[in-house]
Amino acid sequence: MRHLGILCALLGMGLQGWAQDTTKRTGDTVRVGGITIINNDSHGDDGGGVLIDSTGKWHHHYYGGHNSKVHTDFLQIDFAFDNYTDNTNYNSAAAQALSPGASANRFALRTGKSINFNLWFFMQRISLYKNIINLKYGLGIETHNYRYTSNILYTQNPLQIAEQDTISYSKNKLATDYLTVPVMLNFRFNPGHETPVALSVGMSAGYLYSCRQKTISGEHGKQFTHSSFNIEPWRIDYVAEFMVGPLGLFATMDIRSMYKYGLDIVPYTVGVRFNY
Repeated sequence: MRHLGILCALLGMGLQGWAQDTTKRTGDTVRVGGITIINNDSHGDDGGGVLIDSTGKWHHHYYGGHNSKVHTDFLQIDFAFDNYTDNTNYNSAAAQALSPGASANRFALRTGKSINFNLWFFMQRISLYKNIINLKYGLGIETHNYRYTSNILYTQNPLQIAEQDTISYSKNKLATDYLTVPVMLNFRFNPGHETPVALSVGMSAGYLYSCRQKTISGEHGKQFTHSSFNIEPWRIDYVAEFMVGPLGLFATMDIRSMYKYGLDIVPYTVGVRFNY
């Protein structure tokens, strides 16, 4: 993966530089082998800099050193699995009106293929107490893909989720995309360490800007249907993450059903987080 390639490249260049003992410092610029580190602390701002390899390629931009009260990371990536807890009473009139003849098996997922991918444009941390207790927040895009085992079809007019008896789908998924703002309380157990260990807990609010069903069948080929499909426009999640250096685990759980009415299905996500 790209992030692992960058980390390996930087590690390799750093080891080569130390082996050749070519560390040089000139003002706010440090050269270690093939890596150039430009530090902005001398200019009186919040601190920060860039890493540049021997080809002049820019790898990472950061703000805030170990002692800074503000630290910003850019382009954080998540890979995770989507799932949900189904609390629907399928004997209720509301459930049967939305999805006639439905039972819990109708909305069963292919768990290994229901994938969540998130791209965070930035994550910023503000120290509340000695960089141990911090406020952490950001902005990014969340994409969720729910792959179904049954041949269900979403329709908007009339609004219904029905099972198809005459069509067999080789692929059937509901995709939801959100513009999301997480806000968390961050605890750093070893502030100033080169490999920080941190725990964050909080909530996130995401606005649904795209919703669609994608199906593939021998009868109709590939089809896309774009609509809201009774999905709540706002996704409000509990959020937790545990980071060791640039890698970590995270989990989210919605505070309510993803559907406005009829179905009580609460989504959750568990995966890995990369901050390079």
